[in-house]
Amino acid sequence: MKATIEGVRIAGVRAVVPRQRHSFVEDPGIFTEDEARKLHAGIGVYERRVLPRPYCASDMCRAAAEGLLQQLGWDPASVDVLIFISQDADYVLPVTAAVLQRHLGLPTSAACFDVTLGCSGFVYGTWMAARLLSGSARRALVLCGDNSTRWLHPEDKATLPLFGDAGSATALEIDPDAAPIHVSLGTDGAGAKHIFVKAGGKRDCLIPTDPPRSEAEMARLYRDARLYLNGAEVFTFTLRAVPGLLKQAMADAGVTVDDLDYVVPHQANKMMLDHIRKKIGCDPGKYIIDMEKYGNTSSASVPLALCSRLGAELESGRKKLLLAGFGVGWSWGTILADIGPIPAPTVAELPEDYPVMEV
Repeated sequence: MKATIEGVRIAGVRAVVPRQRHSFVEDPGIFTEDEARKLHAGIGVYERRVLPRPYCASDMCRAAAEGLLQQLGWDPASVDVLIFISQDADYVLPVTAAVLQRHLGLPTSAACFDVTLGCSGFVYGTWMAARLLSGSARRALVLCGDNSTRWLHPEDKATLPLFGDAGSATALEIDPDAAPIHVSLGTDGAGAKHIFVKAGGKRDCLIPTDPPRSEAEMARLYRDARLYLNGAEVFTFTLRAVPGLLKQAMADAGVTVDDLDYVVPHQANKMMLDHIRKKIGCDPGKYIIDMEKYGNTSSASVPLALCSRLGAELESGRKKLLLAGFGVGWSWGTILADIGPIPAPTVAELPEDYPVMEV
């Protein structure tokens, strides 16, 4: 699906990460020191941020939204739409967006809802929010965040060194003078089984049964409630689909890679990202790889990279950016847009005494 959105601009971006760091290079754990060094060289992750309990992804997103509203000088009562993009809802129900609405002080007239998406979530959420801004709806917040480290099995060498936790907030508002935002989206459910948390939903749930499940059955369910990632299939899908996706996005917008200021892909894996860059012919200096300090942060990875690497440039002037998300689902999407000048996108740490968000 393709769309061109007129009269809406991205007004600001902010990211929040946990204070707690962990590096397998410094503390190899289940890896040898040599394995840890090779992993760092291949996937591009030196350390990740790990969110402690009892915090959830929503707490990081709420902190990001509070900081962004203050930075923009927006009254929370002026926000008409809130979309929470995450694979880590606080509860089965209600939607986390409803809890965020109350804690952020948004008006009861605001449309607030959750969307369960991972790697492509920022693109999908931005597209949905931009589409909803018309008539009386003038401003929107897109909150993207995941607490991926809590899904990882403590002995899974494929996922442990890769994933980190982060939350983000992106603000959009109506602006008749805004440059068009070009969006492309797609889905292929044939890849659903390759990035997978099997247990926990209604299909294979952890709810106690009558009669109670056996210990072996409960052990299986808890094992299946961890993240499974088929790295070879993910790599194959990415190299098959993503370079063409980026090239098509540029062709649809009538630009070439030389016209872009930066390409900001989902921060999946440094080796994969390097392959994509070469296939689209992008200069390394305008292709953002920013996994060293944060790892793969799922739905938050694109806005986190914007805040981590392009804050000063987006504050000082307008930049033409190609943003891309791709992965779990399979699901993918691109945004090609002019962004800036906006208040400097910033990465902040979640305060140690930050109040936990509760119903």
